[in-house]
Amino acid sequence: MSETVIKLENLTKKFGNFTAVNNINLEVCRGETIGLVGPNGAGKTTTIKMIAKILRPDSGKILIRTNHSELRDLQHVSSTVSQIGFLIDIPNFYNMTAYQLLKYFAKIQRYPKDKIENRIDELLELFKLSEWKYEKVRNYSKGMTQKLGIIQAILHDPEIIILDEPQTGLDPLARIEIRRYIRELQSLGKTIFVASHMLYEISEVCDKIALINFGKIIGFDTVENLALTLKTREINCLLLKPLDAEKLAPLLNRMVEKLNPYLDQNLDPKISKIPIQYHPEHQGLKLYFDGKTVSKGEILKILVKEFESDFTVVSFTQPKTTQLERVYSQMVIGDTPEGSNKLNGDDFKDE
Repeated sequence: MSETVIKLENLTKKFGNFTAVNNINLEVCRGETIGLVGPNGAGKTTTIKMIAKILRPDSGKILIRTNHSELRDLQHVSSTVSQIGFLIDIPNFYNMTAYQLLKYFAKIQRYPKDKIENRIDELLELFKLSEWKYEKVRNYSKGMTQKLGIIQAILHDPEIIILDEPQTGLDPLARIEIRRYIRELQSLGKTIFVASHMLYEISEVCDKIALINFGKIIGFDTVENLALTLKTREINCLLLKPLDAEKLAPLLNRMVEKLNPYLDQNLDPKISKIPIQYHPEHQGLKLYFDGKTVSKGEILKILVKEFESDFTVVSFTQPKTTQLERVYSQMVIGDTPEGSNKLNGDDFKDE
């Protein structure tokens, strides 16, 4: 089993009478990428700021393991500046050049002097900022400043990387690049926290999701296991050619009849009034099924064999992002400030 590198024990933080983080317990293993998801004011940023030693907890502990040593109280570990990289949401920097700024951070983070120049050039090139190396930060766009913030967070090659809304201000192509680089960091065994409101970004790179609301962890597991809480799950089928509108109604009726044993028998009418929908704008079918893996296989088999003369399936997927969005909506909307609906990993086991 992977060793635990961060452990939160009854972590609590208050601002006056407001409890931002309320008795959080969380355990993270080496090499995991954890997504922190929750509405504004849920406690995401406060939690990661405590892990980064920017804020001090009012009660509870943050235990950290550095260089494969024993777990130790974060407040008593002086070497964390070289072990943790941190990106704050919408960073602000002194008006220096990117080179001056990164060289300054490399020095205070104790990066080897003889490697600083190459490391700065390597990261500036990776994030397509090489031409801006000697430009003052005030001349940077919001997206460029965000990239610079990510560079300073990983500049010293830390074991633990904490990214607060890393995609803020980035265009779609830059967000793809950030996800690719996060995966590279994962392959190197880095432990990564990503706080983000962009559910797609979270689902693409994170091993586990921690859902936070009213300062409490209301769910912590993989996207797939969290999705087991859903009463209904979806399958999207992309078709090679559009369906004939005149033949659509009888075709859908025949599909419902053939697939009936595997479809959701108690479909919430707020979600859909029928278990199979055709979306001409996407040239695809959406099926609401019972969520069982065996059902998914049987559905594909029937669609391919028994409807071969009606259409050709070119893609058959269970959308992770949609699952996460619905898990998030159901758990957060159903949660209360008193934490009456708090869940843990055991609640997500299949029945």
